[in-house]
Amino acid sequence: MNKVERSRNYQHRVRQALNKPRLQEALHRFADAYTLAREKAFAGQDFEELRNGIGKMKDEVRDNIDHYLNQFIANAEHAGAKVFVAKTAAEANAYITQLALEKNVQKVVKSKSMASEEIHLNQALRDANIKALETDLGEWIIQLAGERPSHMVMPAIHMFKEEVAELFSKETGREEPAEIEHLVKVARDQLRQAYLEADMGISGANIAVSETGGLALVTNEGNARLVTTLPKIHVALVGLEKLVPRLEHAHDIINVLPKNATGQMVTSYITWIRGAVPCADEKKELHIVFLDNGRTALAKSPHCKDALRCIKCGACANVCPVYQTVGGHVFGHIYISAIGIILTAFFHGLENASELVRACIGCRACVAVCPSQIDLESIILHLREVLGEEEGIGAGKALVFKKVMRNRKLFHGLLRAASRLQKPVTRGERTIRHLPLFFSGLTEWRTLPAIADAPLRDQWATLNQVQAQAKYRVAFFAGCLNDFVYPELGHDLVQVMNHLGVEVTMPLDQNCCGVPALYSGDRETAIALAEQNVAAMLADDPDYVITTCPTCTMALQRDFLDLLGDNPVWAERARHLSEITCDVSRFVVEKLNSGTSFEKVADPAAVTYHDSCHLKRGAGVWQQPRDLLAQTGRDLVEMAHSDRCCGFGGSYSFTSQPDIAKRILNDKISDIEATGAKCVAMDCPGCMMQIRGGLEKQGKKIRAAHTIEIMAEALPQD
Repeated sequence: MNKVERSRNYQHRVRQALNKPRLQEALHRFADAYTLAREKAFAGQDFEELRNGIGKMKDEVRDNIDHYLNQFIANAEHAGAKVFVAKTAAEANAYITQLALEKNVQKVVKSKSMASEEIHLNQALRDANIKALETDLGEWIIQLAGERPSHMVMPAIHMFKEEVAELFSKETGREEPAEIEHLVKVARDQLRQAYLEADMGISGANIAVSETGGLALVTNEGNARLVTTLPKIHVALVGLEKLVPRLEHAHDIINVLPKNATGQMVTSYITWIRGAVPCADEKKELHIVFLDNGRTALAKSPHCKDALRCIKCGACANVCPVYQTVGGHVFGHIYISAIGIILTAFFHGLENASELVRACIGCRACVAVCPSQIDLESIILHLREVLGEEEGIGAGKALVFKKVMRNRKLFHGLLRAASRLQKPVTRGERTIRHLPLFFSGLTEWRTLPAIADAPLRDQWATLNQVQAQAKYRVAFFAGCLNDFVYPELGHDLVQVMNHLGVEVTMPLDQNCCGVPALYSGDRETAIALAEQNVAAMLADDPDYVITTCPTCTMALQRDFLDLLGDNPVWAERARHLSEITCDVSRFVVEKLNSGTSFEKVADPAAVTYHDSCHLKRGAGVWQQPRDLLAQTGRDLVEMAHSDRCCGFGGSYSFTSQPDIAKRILNDKISDIEATGAKCVAMDCPGCMMQIRGGLEKQGKKIRAAHTIEIMAEALPQD
């Protein structure tokens, strides 16, 4: 299937998922409950310390995999197990099916194993005329439905009890009521005899301890113990990444895994297996099949290798707005959500991951909850670069990025021309409410801001910036939206900074931060723009560089370092720019200690606050804007899910996944409206475009404003 066909097919699946409101309802309900349960489960523990330790331990195993694997094999075989290392899925399937045939196995019972899903083990057994029965409740449900898991931990999370009752009724031959307790009993009754009849039990493993040669299974159902003990043959299929050096490391994972996976303090069953489990008086066999299947290649990838830290908790799906909108059957292949994108690329080929890579909105929610400190967003961005190199980024984007955006004068000249050409659709307003012809879809669900008649750079010389004794001299990186769409934010910034004794300059040689190109897979253009901006922003040796856009903040602080870090000409300058770059809210609170610099507004209407993704989870700024709003006398009302993405994502909401972006925005607007606030503040022009556009299109009388606007309104009047 070529790129165009893959994209068309994927968009069809997206639309099908979006037409299932009960799916979104179920996933949102779980996500809300999970967030609260997880917070409670980790109360009193230092999550950062825990995940830092797990990450370092996983890196140690990954970098010394032969040592730990050989140590495990020696100890496991000493305890009576047989160990086989499968380089490919085909080798793993061949070993297990051949073993079953040699032992005349007729029936296999399985406990939950994503590794078995990864290699399509059930199909391999079926091809060998061996019946395989899933005994995990969720896995059995989807086996009956002929589906694959939609979540790594909760495989049937997408299904409702009524659907399950219908499946069970077909299986039992009688009508089963849609009552959860009854359905669990039906499953227990249907599966119980199979444990006694089975000749082989197949399980996965959460942990393989090198120093003992033993396995640990962390489960919420008793089926895994029955699968691993009752049949005469037990086969454990284990990914190489499940190795840990010692028992204390296993304890660290067991401490974190249930908390991060489901919000439980501890799981129901923790099963330790070392050697063949006794089975009455009969001889028992334990076969441990270690699975490579792309893991060694992943370990050698300098950009992606951290993905092998994953402990398969599934939390990256639990907090993902894309997953909550379309589910795991769309935002996944075998493995789902953010980690699934990476594993799919290495285990099942980049062609199967390509649409998933593009479906990620880059909100970094997954990064914030990952228990082994994987920077999932950065790895996915690298895969976009690989896709850009392999498949191209499209003729239109290539033209814009390579020929237009790199040429600052041409780029800005075209934006100025667009401000004049837009007159027929703006009708004298600063808002575009409708676009004609094939552009109409862009304004079906939100209004769009018009390009300003004069960009901020053309107005800069007229702004009052006289500072007799300035505390600091800062350079303002405006970004495209602040410069060409919302120049008034620049006016507000200057007023606030001047009032606080800060001189502001705006280097006019600055260009786009390069994030649109980088996120589209055009690293070459991103590097060129990084060099332009480093030179421009450091030209006058400012004390600090301040921004009003968190995406630009992350570009200057993080992306330029990555893009130029190996360049001896630019590396040190990029590092210096990173060190002096600061979001304006953090700068005011932490560098200026603004205190009572603002007047209390006469009418302190309630305001709620939206945390922009890259501001909170990238730059680490969330309390500072709230402190500033409080200083202006505003009554801050917290909204539910304040840090859930608004669905903007730059080109994501225009050309990549507008249907998903629209649904995510609707969730955000519902949360804003529920607060009763008349204003929603934020610190990102992109979020402001998205949220303001959605509010206006839906006729909501709620103002969307940047925090710097509200600060400027609260300045003392001369």
